[in-house]
Amino acid sequence: MRDKKDALKEKLYTIIFETDTPAGKAFDILLIVAILSNTILIIAESVDKILKAYGFWILILGWLFLFIFAVEYILRIFLSENKKSYIFSFFGIIDLLAILPVFLGFVFPQLRFLVVIRVLRLLRLFSILKMGRYVDESSHLLRALRASRAKITVFLFTIFFIIIIVGSMMYVIEGPENDFDNIPESMYWAIVTVSTVGYGDISPQTPIGKFISSMLMIIGYGILAVPTGIISHELAHTSMINKGKVRTCSNCKKESNTDEDMFCSKCGTPLNNKK
Repeated sequence: MRDKKDALKEKLYTIIFETDTPAGKAFDILLIVAILSNTILIIAESVDKILKAYGFWILILGWLFLFIFAVEYILRIFLSENKKSYIFSFFGIIDLLAILPVFLGFVFPQLRFLVVIRVLRLLRLFSILKMGRYVDESSHLLRALRASRAKITVFLFTIFFIIIIVGSMMYVIEGPENDFDNIPESMYWAIVTVSTVGYGDISPQTPIGKFISSMLMIIGYGILAVPTGIISHELAHTSMINKGKVRTCSNCKKESNTDEDMFCSKCGTPLNNKK
């Protein structure tokens, strides 16, 4: 009897955790179909006309998907060699968060829509469909973001100061009579304007206010290009590093991005080492 239980447990482990086996791959694909179907169901439930017409079936299917996901979560905990490691892992937390909102929905009804967070489970497609090269590319993007975090931080602080100063100025210039009721409201307008979104719910009426608004919109177009340029540069730099085209001077640590350079442009030291 014990051998049968061990054999069953081993078989279930293979199906649920081993994506390289036919059974494991089939299980993951079926699970992905269930996740996509559940996501579509939750989205459809938020539409009143669909809810009124198919509310009963949406309710039945919703509980069915909840049962499937709950059983899968319990089985993963039961079969995991390191249960604590799975529970506090990224996918373990996602699996739990996909179940909890349904029960919390009895107290806070709108929380049940957060079940769509389980769509993050689709990240498993990278391993199931052998899309490892895309994971490598994503790591390049992450390295570029990390390398540009100092520049991005300075950029964000600059925008923050602009928003505070302009928001305060617009509150003084326009005032509550033109819907600039307070400085936070004026800062909201500044954020919307500098990001070139322009909702139009608040707009300056005075000539000076319109002038400042025009200048802020012009600045906004330039601001949008800054983070794009920073990240694009770091991506190109990361790509050259991976291809071995970036060489670093052993003396002054200055980097060279061209294959033609034989000597450091700063101190003249021969470039014969790769970063």
